[in-house]
Amino acid sequence: MHIAIAGNIGAGKTTLTGLLAKHYNWDTHFEDVDDNPYLLDFYDEMQRWSFNLQIYYLNSRFTQTQEIRNSSKTVIQDRTIYEDAYIFAPNLHSMGLMTTRDFENYFSLFNLIESFVSAPDLLIYLRASVSKLVNNIQNRGREYEESIRLDYLKRLNERYEAWISTYDKGKLLIIDVDNNHFNENQEDLGKIISKVDGELHGLF
Repeated sequence: MHIAIAGNIGAGKTTLTGLLAKHYNWDTHFEDVDDNPYLLDFYDEMQRWSFNLQIYYLNSRFTQTQEIRNSSKTVIQDRTIYEDAYIFAPNLHSMGLMTTRDFENYFSLFNLIESFVSAPDLLIYLRASVSKLVNNIQNRGREYEESIRLDYLKRLNERYEAWISTYDKGKLLIIDVDNNHFNENQEDLGKIISKVDGELHGLF
């Protein structure tokens, strides 16, 4: 079974992935942050490195998705292949940080790859306000994220909401992380686990 967690930068995807994996004894696939050869360059010079970064993510997440589908275990994935295509790449294009030529090339490749990809059995979307995202980003203190602008996060949030409002590829669970502090409150984590149980096993 394939579970995936979607959400903006700083929404808590990695944390919740780890917590649910520990609870259910699931395997994990985390976003490749530390070994990503483009991420530091991208945040330093977005226009120059946007296409390279998105192609890297497309390749990385396609590989992950194939590994998950070939696994006999239940796997929980930190961020999906769809988020790059429907949120991050179009946002970079609309902000003038990716050329139309590069965006069309990228999206054509995504459409080809998507035909080989199965959607997650359950998608968990972490909905968060921009102020919540900023607070989480500041608390984790990744140096390269210090340059992220508020308007960038706001644009991403708007695209996430538009994408989720039309998502129909499988089961969807939305968690409002402004009002659920699962990272520090066991009771809040328990509420999420109960909802996951309900989606996966029909326990209401």
